[in-house]
Amino acid sequence: MLRSNILRKIKVRIKVLVRIMNDLICGTYFKFPKKGKNTPPFTYAVTITQEIKPAETFDNKIYNLTLASKKINQYIIMPNQIFSFWNIIGNPETQFKKGRSIVSGKMSEESGGGLCQVSGIIYYAGLLSGLEVLERHNHSIDIYTDKTRFTPLGTDATVVYGYKDLRLRNNLGFPFRLNLEVAGNTISINLQTPEKLHEKKLLFYTENTDGYNNVNVYDKHKTLLNQSKYMKKS
Repeated sequence: MLRSNILRKIKVRIKVLVRIMNDLICGTYFKFPKKGKNTPPFTYAVTITQEIKPAETFDNKIYNLTLASKKINQYIIMPNQIFSFWNIIGNPETQFKKGRSIVSGKMSEESGGGLCQVSGIIYYAGLLSGLEVLERHNHSIDIYTDKTRFTPLGTDATVVYGYKDLRLRNNLGFPFRLNLEVAGNTISINLQTPEKLHEKKLLFYTENTDGYNNVNVYDKHKTLLNQSKYMKKS
């Protein structure tokens, strides 16, 4: 067990280093935002509120969501800069508690469990705001029903340190910042801008085939925004 944990950590470290090298070579590394100091007046916002579902590790999840929100709230993303979830959050094993996560299609407890709700609500706000999506991964399995779902299927974004990131480029022409707040059993996001955004209308088309839910998300012009494939929970 100890050996497998060591090998897993080595693999993660290698993945992180490879990402850093690729970002340096491509110039992406220099497009990550810095912590905001002099901020323009952010008058407008795209707002989403989601329920935080009860679970055995609920308290740990609240802790993780709150800590992640505080980290992200410190940044302003200028035009053409890139929001990277893990560039801001860092290694989840250093500061975050264990919580429920989906790993290889199975439920397990991992450091930073529950952080996918933070990345997911950011991705959803990014879709509504028209941000350019550079990297996003949907969950491998759909563990909810239509009654228990807290966000539309196709608006989630799973993140795995070293392997899967959420990256959004600011193509708006003006800065934006993310203001996340955890209160009670809800998490809210305000994607704030100094100029008014025309919030996009999203259209969802779901097809059930061979034990999978296939979801396509379009804007009102029928432009395909993403495709997601989920294995149904047995």
